[in-house]
Amino acid sequence: MFDTLMMLVFPVLMAFAASSDLLTMRISNRLVLALAGAFVVVALLLNLSFPEVAMSFAAAAIVLAVAFTFFAFGWIGGGDAKLAAATALWMGFGLTLPYLLYAAVLGGTLTLIFLALRRFPLPPHLSRYEWIERLHNSRNGVPYGIALAAAGMMTYVHTPVFERLVA
Repeated sequence: MFDTLMMLVFPVLMAFAASSDLLTMRISNRLVLALAGAFVVVALLLNLSFPEVAMSFAAAAIVLAVAFTFFAFGWIGGGDAKLAAATALWMGFGLTLPYLLYAAVLGGTLTLIFLALRRFPLPPHLSRYEWIERLHNSRNGVPYGIALAAAGMMTYVHTPVFERLVA
């Protein structure tokens, strides 16, 4: 039972990140800290080796540096940058690149969908919802946290954490 709870921590937090970004266009610092803190707790409970944990932190630091460069250029939001780094902790060094490739493909697809949908007027029955109006507004960005969460879920099943929990 406890293994199942540990296994679900990452998916639940990622689902919350995706839904938060979709509905509010924000990913809270608390959520990112919870994701990072949960990794540390789970890594300790599963007795991940020091090199595995250290490499996870190295991957997260690299992703954070690159993602904040993207943030500085206005290409992604700050919450997206922090979420990508916290997710890299769970992916470890070996799975961070596949995670980022999935995120890029899914994020590009999501962006194209939003650009296409924003070309058409919003149906009146949908315009009464503030979050849909915000998503439809071309002056706003794209909730990239959805792509980051989906990419994380696609990659999570190959992580050392997941593999130890299902073994």
